Amino acid sequence: MNKQQLIDNIFQKKSFLCVGLDTDIKKIPQHLLKEEDPILAFNKAIIDATAPYCVAYKPNLAFYESLGVKGWIAFEETIKYLKSNYPDHFIIADAKRGDIGNTSAMYARSFFGELDIDSLTVAPYMGEDSVSPFLTYEGKWVILLALTSNKGSHDFQLTSDTEGERLFEKVLRVSQNWGNDENMMYVVGATQGKMFEDIRKVAPKHFLLVPGIGAQGGSLEEVCKYGMTKECGLLVNSSRAIIYADNTEKFAEVAAAEAKKVQEQMAAELAKL
Repeated sequence: MNKQQLIDNIFQKKSFLCVGLDTDIKKIPQHLLKEEDPILAFNKAIIDATAPYCVAYKPNLAFYESLGVKGWIAFEETIKYLKSNYPDHFIIADAKRGDIGNTSAMYARSFFGELDIDSLTVAPYMGEDSVSPFLTYEGKWVILLALTSNKGSHDFQLTSDTEGERLFEKVLRVSQNWGNDENMMYVVGATQGKMFEDIRKVAPKHFLLVPGIGAQGGSLEEVCKYGMTKECGLLVNSSRAIIYADNTEKFAEVAAAEAKKVQEQMAAELAKL
């Protein structure tokens, strides 16, 4: 999916919601444990229920890898289900990969070659040769960590050099020599609030993947006020607040209602453009 297709989907659906599939076997409704693949059964139900209200899905690899081979199978089957049934939805593998060049090349082959996923989150802190292998795949997106939503982000990402440039700003500035706004996005946590203004000074045209609304307490209104562009430029992720809104047999119905609430808020923000 190219940038214009993503923009078109956002304005057509009046949504820039990404539903995070952080599927924990210990949190899904108990009745699903009778299924042959409980994780896949949960994901399918959530996807079917929320697809009208979102433009993207983001399975977090840690939740699948924690189950070993069974988890990987559930992850792959989830990707196949999305690609077969909802091809207009953007798929993000939240894996935060990034290593020396030949290792990154294997990660890229896995996610972009074998699994044919639209995008992958990547850690930039080993530099250009750890990121560039991911950028060789036409039509695929790298989503670099820039300014994250966790408390520990302040330990390194906000530290400044002798000229006053903060580390996240350097990541944004330097990485634009590796890719462009047609194949690279950035992760910026919703909890960063007014900091989105600083992000937009360095990266005015790039899409931002924004986790942290809902359970982590980020404000959608603030994110839009400081981070939205005329093309929207945002994919705002919500995971727990949607997928775990209910743990009864009505879990998918309740998830749909929660996703719809967010979509309606997003439609109002898009109407301001």
